[in-house]
Amino acid sequence: MPESLVLAPTSDPHVFAAPDGRKLSPPAGWACLPPGDAALTRRVKLAGPSWAVIEKRGRKAFSKGLWAPRENIEAVRVAIEAERSTDSYAKKRASDVARRDRTQAEYVVTFESEVESYLRFSKEWRELGRKMANLVAAHATPVGSGTVARTKRIPVAERAEAAVIAWMRHQTTAYDSMVIPRIAGKRREVRRELARISVAVLELHRRDVPHAIQTCPLCKAIVDAVSRTQVS
Repeated sequence: MPESLVLAPTSDPHVFAAPDGRKLSPPAGWACLPPGDAALTRRVKLAGPSWAVIEKRGRKAFSKGLWAPRENIEAVRVAIEAERSTDSYAKKRASDVARRDRTQAEYVVTFESEVESYLRFSKEWRELGRKMANLVAAHATPVGSGTVARTKRIPVAERAEAAVIAWMRHQTTAYDSMVIPRIAGKRREVRRELARISVAVLELHRRDVPHAIQTCPLCKAIVDAVSRTQVS
């Protein structure tokens, strides 16, 4: 297996930090392959030595490209372009896209059902719950959205609960306009408190507590969101 190092970017675009603290610059004749083509990146890694530059922001990691010998990158690119120009590749690609679309459509239905199950709104508010489930699923399930609904680290039921709380945080609270001190743990603390309030609001609709839609932040947020989707 060719050597492949994982490095971190620095302020200098041609200097990278190794895990052991060393500062490394690409050898002569190397070039950077931008991220975006997984097949091309994978094959370049197999073709010879390479450096993967990964930037970490909190718990997330972002590829800043793959450095490798320029001749390897070009040779692999030519080979892949030749493969992708064939009829068999076009048919396989179309089949893959159709399969992914079916899988995505099925997941959206499953996720929306899980959201509605988590909400457990009473009979009086059940229709509102269906609308909310649709809104949360539409926001959280798109591929590449980066939301909790796209993770596979936790069961789908837990994803649905987290997605509801996240949606309410942005739609029914002042979270987006809050000025939160940049103190370790403070943002997490604020989110926990807002989550507690959101659950209390959900309970009003689970226990069928009478209240005016005009003064309920959740009811108003759902009505406004549905109106926006109908206009668009």
